[in-house]
Amino acid sequence: MKLSRGVPTYDEVMLPLLRAASSGPLNRAEATERVSNMMGLSAEQRAALMPKGHPVIRDRVGWARTYLMQAGLIRPVRRGVFEITDRGRELLASNP
Repeated sequence: MKLSRGVPTYDEVMLPLLRAASSGPLNRAEATERVSNMMGLSAEQRAALMPKGHPVIRDRVGWARTYLMQAGLIRPVRRGVFEITDRGRELLASNP
C-alpha cells in the first residue's frame, strides 16, 4: 500500500497495525516501523513531526493502538507491549 499524500490517519493505520500484531507481541517502536514498512511510507512521511517534535506516524500508531485495545482486538502483555487477541485474529480471518 503506497501512499502518495501525507502521513496516514490513525484509522488508516488500524488494519496494518492489527496485521503487524498478528506476528507476535510488539512495542510502539516496533509497531511504528512495521506499519511504516507495510504501508510503504516514504522517508519524508516517516520524518514528518508533530509540533512537540515526535514523528506523526508514531502518534497515529499510538491512537490506532488505543482504539484497537478499546475494541478488544489487541491487549497489553506488559508495560508498553501489546499483542493481538483471539477476537482480532477472527477479524483478520474475515479478510476486512
